[in-house]
Amino acid sequence: MSRFTVPGDTPVTLYYEDSGGDGRPVVLIHGWPLSADAWKDQLGPLAAAGYRVIAYDRRGFGRSDQPGSGYEYDTLAADLDALMTGLDLTGAVIVGFSMGGGEVARYIGNYGEGRLAGAVLAAAITPALCITEDNPDGGMPIEGFEGLRDQCAADREAFLRTFITWFFSNPSELAVTPEQFDATLAITVQGSDTALQECIIAWATDFRADLEKFTVPTLVIHGDSDNNVPFGPSGKRAAATIRSSTLHVVEGGPHGINVSHADEFNRTLIAFLNQLPA
Repeated sequence: MSRFTVPGDTPVTLYYEDSGGDGRPVVLIHGWPLSADAWKDQLGPLAAAGYRVIAYDRRGFGRSDQPGSGYEYDTLAADLDALMTGLDLTGAVIVGFSMGGGEVARYIGNYGEGRLAGAVLAAAITPALCITEDNPDGGMPIEGFEGLRDQCAADREAFLRTFITWFFSNPSELAVTPEQFDATLAITVQGSDTALQECIIAWATDFRADLEKFTVPTLVIHGDSDNNVPFGPSGKRAAATIRSSTLHVVEGGPHGINVSHADEFNRTLIAFLNQLPA
């Protein structure tokens, strides 16, 4: 359990966990509205497979600072870059779940692949969820994202419970135990109102130009029953865009596949990591 301060005019301190060791660094970037705790089913297996596992709380979430701004992807990617640089990670693999896939994409788009051996987009919002005139294959128009933000603002507790129900349903029945559902819902209380609401709007970011810059091996893993980020507008398109990608579709997988299908998720992720060049 450590903390790292992102420098700048308004420094922000991020909480992270680091298993240490000499193995290849694997950086885990959580989804909305969670924290590094959402990766608990991956931490042990990855470390046991010989990897150095680093999981951090995004600004505004978990145990990290909760500034009043900086919830767009250029800043979020800059936070990731500061962590990568501060820890001097090389030959690393960055794993982005859901909105965390946006950090993976914008990091590569803005900072390149010099520190990377690979990337993973897990149930990720890439390449472009917002329907626009030049992106008719997105998931919904900007008014949909604004509506979700407004619902979250009006009744945070009710919205988060509904969201986590969608998160784990495939598509109408829960694919996790009540204990897993409650543990995930408990993580959501840590996020700030500002972070929760502004990140919903950030989901509408267009990452198509970022994905065009991917050259490192990339795993795209997605559930075929994802309610929150439907496979067609996201994982399917991302895999088709990234020339170096491998696609794995989790049959019956809801959005939260790293919990509901943890064994399959971990086997697929570790197999991908194991085949990367040393």
